[in-house]
Amino acid sequence: MDFNVKISRKSFIKASAFALATPMLSKLNLEMQSPSKIGLQLYTLRKELTTDLEGTLKKVSEIGYKEVETFGYSDGKFFGKTPKEFKALLKSFGLSAVSGHYGAGVEKADAKGTLSNDWERAVADAAEIGQKYVVCAYLTPNERKSIEDYKKYVDLFNKSGEVAKKAGLQFAYHNHDFEFEKLDGEIGYDYIAGKTDSKLVKLELDLYWIAKAGLDPVDLFKKYPGRFPLWHVKDMDKSDKSFAAVGTGSVDFSKIFAARKLAGMTHFFVEQDMTKEPVFEAITTSYKNLVTMKV
Repeated sequence: MDFNVKISRKSFIKASAFALATPMLSKLNLEMQSPSKIGLQLYTLRKELTTDLEGTLKKVSEIGYKEVETFGYSDGKFFGKTPKEFKALLKSFGLSAVSGHYGAGVEKADAKGTLSNDWERAVADAAEIGQKYVVCAYLTPNERKSIEDYKKYVDLFNKSGEVAKKAGLQFAYHNHDFEFEKLDGEIGYDYIAGKTDSKLVKLELDLYWIAKAGLDPVDLFKKYPGRFPLWHVKDMDKSDKSFAAVGTGSVDFSKIFAARKLAGMTHFFVEQDMTKEPVFEAITTSYKNLVTMKV
């Protein structure tokens, strides 16, 4: 038999075997892939954190969460800890804080660590604990009385974004449902999302509040593509539209996660403002359902 023919047959046999094995290997690799780093907004555990910070973070880690989003930063401290202390505490439980919530500080001008007061220090402390994002969490009723108030936030958010950018962080705004209500015939969110600098101001989309406002998240992704690096993944109870553990309510997560690239999503956080069941049971259910969804 010709030597070259032997080699060809041998190569053919190897190639055939590889071709047959490839679908199996691909399936195995897919099954072996770990799920996305599922995050938790710590506001969900605000009561527990005040009584047992270390124990609460330990439980969060044991459930399987890898990332957290902070809240309540005040005058250089995270839950009473310096940035160095808090970062070390998170690390001891295998957690990382990739994002944090902050106030606008327009109503409470004396509060330090807001967009309006001592923002540079807040951003520096966020960078020290490893955050990639700093997020304006909420506008109080007195901070959003008219559409003129929203017009002023265009400048404040852009400036806040500039400070964050200089520190290597990204600024974003987290919505509720009130931003989509008409004021003087206009929509506040159109100023927050449409009038700010798209590079300086990103958006954290809260999936529950978008549903509460009667809007489709994917429509917003199409209108503002790439602007939503952060999501709050939370569900709505089918009976009374209250907060529900992820995967137990009416929100169509499969449709939303299918559009994650269009949105520009890089991190997401489970959050439940309130729970009907014990809170640790609720966030465990949310975590397990998200793993099952293979998000």
